[in-house]
Amino acid sequence: MAEMNELQTLRHSASHVMAQAVKRLFPEVKLAIGPAIDTGFYYDFDTPNPFTPEDLEKIEAEMKKIAKENLKIERFELPREEALELMKDEPYKVELINDLPEGETISFYKQGEFTDLCAGPHVNYTSKVKAYKLLSATGAYWRGDEKNKMLQRIYATAFLNKEDLEAELTRREEAKKRDHNKLGRELELFTTSDVIGQGLPILLPKGARIIQLLQRFVEDEEQKRGWMLTKTPIMSKSDLYKISGHWDHYQDGMFVMGDEAEDKEVFALRPMTCPFQYQAFLNRGRSYRDLPMRLNETSTLFRNEASGDMHGLIRVRQFTISEGHLMCTPEQLEDEFKNCLELAIYMLKTLGLYEDVSYRFSQWDPDDSKKYIGTPEQWDEAQGMMAKILDHLEIPYKVGIGEAAFYGPKLDIQIKNVFGKEDTLITIQIDQMLAKQFGMEYVDKDGTKKNPYIIHRTSIGCYERTLALLIEKYAGAFPVWLAPVQVKLLPIADRHLDYIYEVKRKLEESGIIRIEIDDRSEKIGYKIREAQLEKVPYMLLVGDKDIENNTVSIRDRRDGDIGSMSIEEFIAKITEEVNNKVIK
Repeated sequence: MAEMNELQTLRHSASHVMAQAVKRLFPEVKLAIGPAIDTGFYYDFDTPNPFTPEDLEKIEAEMKKIAKENLKIERFELPREEALELMKDEPYKVELINDLPEGETISFYKQGEFTDLCAGPHVNYTSKVKAYKLLSATGAYWRGDEKNKMLQRIYATAFLNKEDLEAELTRREEAKKRDHNKLGRELELFTTSDVIGQGLPILLPKGARIIQLLQRFVEDEEQKRGWMLTKTPIMSKSDLYKISGHWDHYQDGMFVMGDEAEDKEVFALRPMTCPFQYQAFLNRGRSYRDLPMRLNETSTLFRNEASGDMHGLIRVRQFTISEGHLMCTPEQLEDEFKNCLELAIYMLKTLGLYEDVSYRFSQWDPDDSKKYIGTPEQWDEAQGMMAKILDHLEIPYKVGIGEAAFYGPKLDIQIKNVFGKEDTLITIQIDQMLAKQFGMEYVDKDGTKKNPYIIHRTSIGCYERTLALLIEKYAGAFPVWLAPVQVKLLPIADRHLDYIYEVKRKLEESGIIRIEIDDRSEKIGYKIREAQLEKVPYMLLVGDKDIENNTVSIRDRRDGDIGSMSIEEFIAKITEEVNNKVIK
């Protein structure tokens, strides 16, 4: 276990103080786990009744009492049998003790009447826990497994002083304003419907327009770089997934139709595109001259996510991804991997997300080899190749044991949402397993048949997740090239309508500007506020002087009034911003 720093130690201690407060107020509750995390801490409880906001207030007040009691926090150890006897009324603690290897130290921490199974460390007295805040209560499966019981998790945060806590609470309030799940609905980018189902968002016209712009941008950029577009089915017989290994390793995450037990053909919606795109490679015989073969697809996928894991557009059951699979020789592998990474970085920089990401080298877990296909030797070889490539490219990565795909290691480009929750945005994987399983071969220069190496990659990741992150990054005020409405035309009075419609016609002739007119009989101040709330990049106001001078008065959503210019000058200005994908 990595050593805790001072803040982590305080947060870990705060989780114990919170658990003690819960046990005082709700003695029937059973304790699960309560670790410190990057954003604070949490504790999972088995309780017959979900915690309410009023409960959280009571728990906070009780924590304050415990801190004032200045209880000494003391560590002690017990042999296994005595540890089990001590925790006999806490079934989750008993399970954790039984899972510990023989000979492992079993330690506890005691503060007043409260004792918890814990490796520590902790502060010396409960009075050190002063600057904290309980944030929310939500459901969480025991050990993160949906097959286990749903527990209640209380999220909280704590700091070494009240100033840091206040700063964090202010940051969280700002994050709430940027939360894509709230803001995306307010801006009418997407919605959901109970009669359709959880994790199946409906993109409204503005949101659909942004996704369309992203897809066109990605497909055009991929084409420039030698990728060839495919269009494959969204479902397949189970036979295909049995060859790929998804049937054995991923079936719980798939939507399956039919029943083999009833001698019916069984189909499943695709969770990945790879086995489908391999059929394009297998369409005819291949030689080394055909390689590298780069196949891309704007691919709709389906994954049976647990209800507790889904969130807005970030984690859904149906999504669209910039999928790609590249077949190459061993000699081509490093250059092609580098090209895939360069494409991903170009996309991130263009969208303004590059500074927000980190890298994870996701490897297999040799202690849980049933999750994977292939031999330890094959995994060592594949991971060794990827480590060499990443080191050559000087990628600053962290290692994630057990995070690999079942068929190979991968580089995950990670990003956090406004609340600090980390997800994978883009992934690039090396695969030397599946080509053999599918019988994918090429004739090499020496006349022998060989299996190609395969790189699985996305260039922008899941479009829905990317949209969610862009909403949060820009608080809904998208760069001009991505804004669903780029210009709002605002006549000051009804007598200016004829001129403003002439302006609209000229802007539309440019072929790239998305325009709306607010021709309601409302005061101009009201129209400006409405357009500002809609995050429209530019407002063009027209009054008597504009008609006289053949100009428009321009208001920037960020800088306010920026003066008047001719329609032709404005078209040139916005065209340059769109073509260069400018981020202000």
